[in-house]
Amino acid sequence: MAQIASQLVGAAQQLLGTGLPFRLRAWDGSEAGTPGAPVLVLRNRRALRRLLWAPGELGLVRAFVAGDLDIGPGEDLYAVLTEAAHFVERPELREVRLGLGELTGPAGRRAVAVLARAGALGPQPALPPEEARPAGRVHSRARDRAAISHHYDVGNDFYRLVLGASMVYSCAYWTPASRSLEDAQAAKLELICRKLALRPGMRLLDVGCGWGSLALHAAEHHGVTAVGVSISAEQVALARERVAAAGLADRVEIRLQDYREIPDGPYDAVSSVGMAEHVGSEQYRLYARGLYELLAPGGRLLNHQIARRPTAPGEAYRTSPFMDRYVFPDGELAPVGSTVALLEEAGFEVRDLESLREHYALTLRAWVANLEAAWPQAVRLVGRGRARVWRLYMAACALAFEENRIGVNQVLAVRTTPHGDSRLPATREQWLLRGGPQAAPGAGPGASRSAGSGAGPAAADRSTAAELHLAIGRPGGGGEADLGDRPSVR
Repeated sequence: MAQIASQLVGAAQQLLGTGLPFRLRAWDGSEAGTPGAPVLVLRNRRALRRLLWAPGELGLVRAFVAGDLDIGPGEDLYAVLTEAAHFVERPELREVRLGLGELTGPAGRRAVAVLARAGALGPQPALPPEEARPAGRVHSRARDRAAISHHYDVGNDFYRLVLGASMVYSCAYWTPASRSLEDAQAAKLELICRKLALRPGMRLLDVGCGWGSLALHAAEHHGVTAVGVSISAEQVALARERVAAAGLADRVEIRLQDYREIPDGPYDAVSSVGMAEHVGSEQYRLYARGLYELLAPGGRLLNHQIARRPTAPGEAYRTSPFMDRYVFPDGELAPVGSTVALLEEAGFEVRDLESLREHYALTLRAWVANLEAAWPQAVRLVGRGRARVWRLYMAACALAFEENRIGVNQVLAVRTTPHGDSRLPATREQWLLRGGPQAAPGAGPGASRSAGSGAGPAAADRSTAAELHLAIGRPGGGGEADLGDRPSVR
């Protein structure tokens, strides 16, 4: 069939009622669409079949993960994702639905006829093996373990490629002194320790401890005794190895344990960094109240959590099918106001809130660059499909943070004494500067002054973002047209 691309573009525009922001290149070599727009490559008929069975985001993602859909050689992944995000937000598309009713209407029948002539009709293709299908009651302990395993138990060697030497899987803190991702992650760990006012002899509980980086930092630089808990078996195994290698087994304990099973409070301080997103709205009260009960009176909680924008009144919250099926099964985001309200309802007094939204965008771009630079090794470790998932999800999230579609916040809360004493100094600058006896590598006094003023990297030093992109560098170009095999163009 000649000129498949032009017929597909025409059918799509009739069905959607608007032009596409892309050019399509079909498997027959034909190309059509908006001149100069980013090119999407349909490698085979199976890409269209996936869209027929799951119109919209999920079908596109399945086609991409399976390698049926790519972007053209030399295209910028970030630019393609930006065009796609802005396209679906067009007012004329808000009411468009692509269900059975629409496909049986006049425009739908014409589109189906085009697909039939292209040989795209047929049985549903097998789902990519990277798609999660958790079973059981949502946020039961067994299902939570399965969901966490889907994301975190993909191999510690793969995480080393993406995260770098710090092995910290949360937003870094890019101070003017940060010259690398490792510097910025060390500054973030130190910032948390200072906010918690950690001192020798204190007990720290790190909920969702990852590979143990915060617990190790707190024990080494602030003299605490730390307990880290995670329900990822691979995280716990490596964290224990790191603790032993650091000679800190007498002061750091890593447990394979659910946050609902911790029996040995009280603790002087509790940190929860990038973990609460997995808790779920129905369980959040239990989570918040549990952390409150684990703290001694006067103890502090540092809750570091991604937030979504509030929905309009009466509008239901819908998770992204891509994120739910391929990245964080059962994960939920809440507006920061809801999080603060639930912490207060649990008994906490919220004393400080700091947004790190721009910091996370920079962190994600650094992780994408790490993945791209080690792409062949990443594919060998986890397979092409999962590597594609990671590259797509991290690049898309970087853009979402940059455009304020999601944010991330550190909330400092205290369990006051029975007489209402918060045990905090009078000013923010005082409790940050008093936080600890030793700054982390790459986090000097300038980092604390920046944090104390509430200024992010753009306000403290407008050259920081530009310097960061220079530090990340451009991965080598070239490669195949396969989106999963080719670094994005900066």
